[in-house]
Amino acid sequence: MSDKEQCEHCGKMTDRSAAERKKLINRLNRIEGQIRGIRGMVEKDAYCTDILIQSAAVNAAVNAFNKDLIASHIRGCVARDIRDGRDEVIDELVATLQKLMK
Repeated sequence: MSDKEQCEHCGKMTDRSAAERKKLINRLNRIEGQIRGIRGMVEKDAYCTDILIQSAAVNAAVNAFNKDLIASHIRGCVARDIRDGRDEVIDELVATLQKLMK
């Protein structure tokens, strides 16, 4: 494991390539910009339907982010843990997917 900080809750971390990290951060930056745009619309008393359409776009962007991240997680972390005999990662993955599908 590298010298990066581990999650304070579970102690785990994921080593990502610089390219993957940049791609994820770029997506989050776009989502953050969309959220700021919605806040500005609310502050300017924009029409509700227009705000809802932008909110739906944010939801779609977050879902796309989640799809990319879960695919990466399965290909990397989950596959590695299964190869290493840590089958409990399957239960963790199932619990994560159940939370995402609420």
